[in-house]
Amino acid sequence: MEHVVVIGTGQGAYQLAASLRQQGYQGQITLVGDEAALPYQRPPLSKDYLSHGDTDRLALRRASFYDDQNITVRPSTRISAIDRTAMTIETESGEHISYDHLVLATGSRNRRPPIAGLDGPNVLALRTLADAADLRKRLEQMLRVTVIGGGFIGLEFSAVAAKRGIAVTVVEGAPRLMARAVSPATSAQFLTAHQSWGATVILGQFASRIEGADVTLADGTTIAGDTVIAAAGVVANDELAQDAGLATEDGVIVDAHLSTSDPHISALGDCCRFPEPMSGTLARLESVQAATDHARTIAARLLGQPAPYTAVPWFWSNQADLKLQIAGFAPTIDDWHTIAGPDGKLAVFGYVADALAVVETINQAGLHMAARKLLTNRGRITRIEVEAAGYDVKVLAARANSVKTESVLTGLWDPSPQSL
Repeated sequence: MEHVVVIGTGQGAYQLAASLRQQGYQGQITLVGDEAALPYQRPPLSKDYLSHGDTDRLALRRASFYDDQNITVRPSTRISAIDRTAMTIETESGEHISYDHLVLATGSRNRRPPIAGLDGPNVLALRTLADAADLRKRLEQMLRVTVIGGGFIGLEFSAVAAKRGIAVTVVEGAPRLMARAVSPATSAQFLTAHQSWGATVILGQFASRIEGADVTLADGTTIAGDTVIAAAGVVANDELAQDAGLATEDGVIVDAHLSTSDPHISALGDCCRFPEPMSGTLARLESVQAATDHARTIAARLLGQPAPYTAVPWFWSNQADLKLQIAGFAPTIDDWHTIAGPDGKLAVFGYVADALAVVETINQAGLHMAARKLLTNRGRITRIEVEAAGYDVKVLAARANSVKTESVLTGLWDPSPQSL
């Protein structure tokens, strides 16, 4: 294999290139992306960057790294087509770049709900570094902002704005905040927190029209403001794959090795839908962790060491003084068990068919890390076992690790719940 080409210059694309070089790949590597910047961290855009504004702190590596590692980065270059027969990609300027293996790391983009006036000059997105830089400049003059969307990005921005004394209204069409991602108990705690920080939160209402920066809801209520932040979720950038005839379904379909329906093309991160090992479902996860782990899986396969993707998903969101961390994944949860602690601490255990699938924590980093270790070492663990341990995940994780270590040494490791 002589030339690996990656469409995309995000964190997953960077990780793939770095992993290939770390594992001895000597061929050509080219990263092609439509953003002007070198690969950077996206999660801080809605949090720390709005405060410090230092783009250097976002960079994954300095420009010299790519020179030293002989990695070509082509910023500000949009790809218009993939020719699978010729094994080339075409830029909008008409240039053709050949590949021996192509990796789609095209990410996702903001969802555009059917709201009249969404293209107005006072309606801002928060997805790219350019978006965040523009938004940061406007923060100085912002007095009243309406955030459309009560997910991670919208709420992270809301927390930053409220801290600066800006009047914030959050409009969420679902009956609770972050409804797709977290338990009712976690939603409720963040609702109380945002209200205590001064935000007005409107649930169960969709925006229907924007005039200037005034937002009219479906029930006719109008919210006056000077800025609107559109943060109503994202959709996969899978159009190139569709046009090239690859299998897609709200994302590029890949197998457990992150290979598409074309053996010469892989996909990773937000743009792909993959067999998620914990839930056994075909999932698309908007997560830096997933993108980087996908990249490592693809790099190993390209270097002749194929292994299926088995990482336990984890997610986080920092909103003011609340740090939400989630270990595990399930499309639906059968039952939740909540343990509220002092100082706003929270632990929520989510079960599917009486097996532990998800652990959510607020301001409990140690418990979160233990949950990740437990789910990694054991897979699913039964509710009975969790209850018998008094919900002490750290004890369960230590025990599971001890059992795994002993069993690996004896050749008897069995990752089933009965191994404890």
